[in-house]
Amino acid sequence: MDTLSPPLAAVRERIARLRDALDQHGVDAVLVPSSDPHLSEYLPERWKAREWLSGFTGSMGTLVVTRDHAGLWADSRYWVQAEAQLAGTGIVLMKLTSGASTQYIDWLATHLRAGQTLAVDGEVLALSASRALRAALEPRGIRVRTDLDLPGRIWPERPARPNPPVYEHRAPQAPLSRRDKLAALRRSLQAHDAQWHVLSTLDDIAYLFNLRGADVSYNPVFIAHALVGRETATLFLDLPKVDDALRRTLEADGVELAPYEQARAALAALPADCTVLIDPRRITLALREALPSTARVIEATNPTTLAKSRKTPAEADFIRATMAQDGAALAEFFAWFEQALAAGQRLTELDIDERLTEARARREGFVSPSFATIAGFNANGAMPHYRATPHSHAVIEGSGLLLIDSGGQYLGGTTDITRVVPVGRPTPAQRRDFTLVLKAMMALSRARFPRGIRSPLLDAIARAPLWAEGLDYGHGTGHGVGYFLNVHEGPQVLSVHAPAEAHTAMEPGMITSIEPGLYRPGQWGIRIENLALNIEAGRTEFGEWLAFETLTLCPIDTRCIEPSLLREDERAWLDAYHATVRERVGPLVQGAAARWLAERTQPLPR
Repeated sequence: MDTLSPPLAAVRERIARLRDALDQHGVDAVLVPSSDPHLSEYLPERWKAREWLSGFTGSMGTLVVTRDHAGLWADSRYWVQAEAQLAGTGIVLMKLTSGASTQYIDWLATHLRAGQTLAVDGEVLALSASRALRAALEPRGIRVRTDLDLPGRIWPERPARPNPPVYEHRAPQAPLSRRDKLAALRRSLQAHDAQWHVLSTLDDIAYLFNLRGADVSYNPVFIAHALVGRETATLFLDLPKVDDALRRTLEADGVELAPYEQARAALAALPADCTVLIDPRRITLALREALPSTARVIEATNPTTLAKSRKTPAEADFIRATMAQDGAALAEFFAWFEQALAAGQRLTELDIDERLTEARARREGFVSPSFATIAGFNANGAMPHYRATPHSHAVIEGSGLLLIDSGGQYLGGTTDITRVVPVGRPTPAQRRDFTLVLKAMMALSRARFPRGIRSPLLDAIARAPLWAEGLDYGHGTGHGVGYFLNVHEGPQVLSVHAPAEAHTAMEPGMITSIEPGLYRPGQWGIRIENLALNIEAGRTEFGEWLAFETLTLCPIDTRCIEPSLLREDERAWLDAYHATVRERVGPLVQGAAARWLAERTQPLPR
């Protein structure tokens, strides 16, 4: 008798069909990345092939299937989740070690033999990733085929492309006009001696054209490619998504619209002797191969990637106002949460997401959450990317720590914040862990650093207080944050595991999260996250200096702190931060939220 659950049986059946497809097309292995034709972090349903095949719902992971093996590579953020979701599927969790995100390439090079063939869909494979694959496999006599979308061939119910409307991000929240941004891009083209530039990353396109959409959950972007020349700009998208008024506005700014499917043909039709600027990290192999073989190709970071990371003074002012609104929503939420707990109300992790979203929705300029809320109580908080579901969630009862990582998309900016609050009385061990993470967050928040320093090098400042105690965490310390755009953006990243490359340089106007953590599997997890703005901090004979301006406005729960572990200067920083939160958020709340804010922003007792 077959006792497999329907989801488990579906995964096994899909893997079996995928192996049949290997035989039918004469290939020996298939690589399925978590990617789409725009190399997005969060994928529309149409391109969730890895999730559909494996049942693993984490946002990052790479699936490899051969005739006798199926493995899914995921990093430590997802190990607990992946082990649970892959159990019984026949797919083996292949644990990525720190800094080894391409470990699956090494596995392929070792397990495939000369004369065998690997298939991977070139339409969702980054140009840089295709080069790494071929460099590792082809010298061993292993062929890489990029013209086969094997998952697509066995996916009859594959969803269509999303079709929400595209809309304009207007002034005053969009201080730079579309014309100004296109002019700046064309100056970059001239500096690179390039005639054309191809863009596929959705946040770059949304930024450049001052347009937004809802094709990707939590990110206000839309599916499109763009081709920009010295005199012309063409946006390739599903035309019904743009109404007549917006079409006329775009045309007045020199932007032509064309069907999404015509992007590759338009690239192929460029002059044979043209010069094209592309970013190999942000363009797929299929688009690169569409360019004329005789074209001169210049490879560099997309100019828009750096431009959108450096928020203007006007954008920074809107973000500061947005942070106050977000802080008010959080004050209303936490006031409700503490009252509900005190009243003995039955609460679950699912209630956190619902109530937080309701509180933000009442705030000026709110559009949507910026990612799926993480609310993890006790052991669930030890999984950095945990997500409660109707089928698997915890009741918040007894005592322990509740970790809440959430954010909002507003017309005037994007927020991302993590706080940990006590349920009952924290234990001495919990207070010690919390305080060490707080010291780590404060160490980096207070740092002064040279302008242009490569951002991964700053990560160690946050880790030092934890390293001193023999402790560490498996994820990066911070990521860039967009302006009413993706909650994760580059080029900067704070991670000891990231290469310190030139394009990661820290510049004024960048917004970066600072979010060290500490996780006790099976017990609790702690992460404290603020967003910070790079601001100028003077010049000396040794060069220009930057510092962080903390943007996030929400109290850090002092009930979780062990005061004896804090130095006097750390106490002073925390008290000053809470005074700022009280001053900025106080005028926006009243009643229970105002009382909660006043109580939670009191100075630490001496």
